[in-house]
Amino acid sequence: MKRRPSFLVIFLTVFIDLIGFGMVVPMLPIYSTTYGASGLMIGIIGASFSVMQFLFSPLLGRLSDRYGRRPVLLFSTAGAAVSYVMFALASGMDNHGAALWMLLVSRSFAGLCGGNITAAQAYVADITPPQDRSKRMGLIGMAFGLGFIFGPVISGLGLKYLGSTGPGWIAAGLCTVNFVLAYFILAESLQPGSEPIKPRPHFAQWGHTLTQPKVGLLIGVFFLATFCFSCFEITLPLLINDNFHLGITKGVTRPATTIISLFVFCALIGAFIQGGAIGRLVKMVGEPNLIAISLVLTGVSFLLLPFLKGDGQLFWSRLFHADGWPWLKMLFALALLAIGTSLTRPPVFGLLSNLTSATEQGATIGVAQSAGSFARILGPLFAATSYSAMPSLPYLVCGVIAIGAGVMAAVLLRGAHKLAVAPVTAV
Repeated sequence: MKRRPSFLVIFLTVFIDLIGFGMVVPMLPIYSTTYGASGLMIGIIGASFSVMQFLFSPLLGRLSDRYGRRPVLLFSTAGAAVSYVMFALASGMDNHGAALWMLLVSRSFAGLCGGNITAAQAYVADITPPQDRSKRMGLIGMAFGLGFIFGPVISGLGLKYLGSTGPGWIAAGLCTVNFVLAYFILAESLQPGSEPIKPRPHFAQWGHTLTQPKVGLLIGVFFLATFCFSCFEITLPLLINDNFHLGITKGVTRPATTIISLFVFCALIGAFIQGGAIGRLVKMVGEPNLIAISLVLTGVSFLLLPFLKGDGQLFWSRLFHADGWPWLKMLFALALLAIGTSLTRPPVFGLLSNLTSATEQGATIGVAQSAGSFARILGPLFAATSYSAMPSLPYLVCGVIAIGAGVMAAVLLRGAHKLAVAPVTAV
């Protein structure tokens, strides 16, 4: 079979990676109850993926610049399969302490091998003309959204029909299929004549990347946006439970179903926006303005969310009845947030790839991904502690941060999309 550059395989790589992530997130509370894990242990397990990704994404990005995208993608997808095998084994252990440590190793190893997102985005930049990169990055963003939609659904089905080990084995199987597709179909996107730059030490690469014109600012904006979204992810269940008096307790599934449905609602909107609207919006307003608009929308939604309150469960069939009005207001604010957050990542990475030379695409995107991972470490820690002190505090702080970042992007990124772009090395 002749291998060729394939956006579809890259799309599937990201989609499957995020399915796995979406499957793991709803499983963590189950471990906390069935294995007697402390809140600190669950927090460490949750952060371990991002810690390892923060440390290793720039390295894998540099390796993809030096040795090609394909080897890094193959390594990452194979590593992901192994990590989910460990996750499945942990799910079936009778020794609770050993199970939790195996889960920690699984998530840490998955983060170490998490360079597939970095290499995938560099691959997209390689095979896409500069004017279409934001649109293609939008489709990659849609893969993120779809992964977050299908992950929890598959996790639930796996638990129902295959038992506690089902989600892990399903995720491992999907990653194995992904590896086989990439191995037999995917060609290298870097041209043979491409001369990679000399690899820099880890933190030297950070310094080099962040001092590039506009690049450091873009990565800073991405860091702030990711920080805010990670605060939202960790506190939304708490906020909904408190503001709508859901009464989440062990063994009661309806409140949890309400919260999961809200995440799916946001993911569906994000997938729709990133899959169909990004390209047209970039042509209309340009990447810098779109980034600014997205952050302001996100900030406004953060400022609204903590003040929306009601009483009782969400019943979608009764939304337009009198008792559904509080939920309609909440869904409006969540839709605003979903639109804002879904419009941030694609133009950031599209513009980032256009401002970076072809020989440094992987390294630069690796630094950006690493910054995002660092934000996902700090965000939940800040959100959890500040929410316990004052529930509205993380939302008010993130609202101000997002709007401030939007204003900064509008002023300081002006004209960035007109700068010289990196040439495309493959089509």
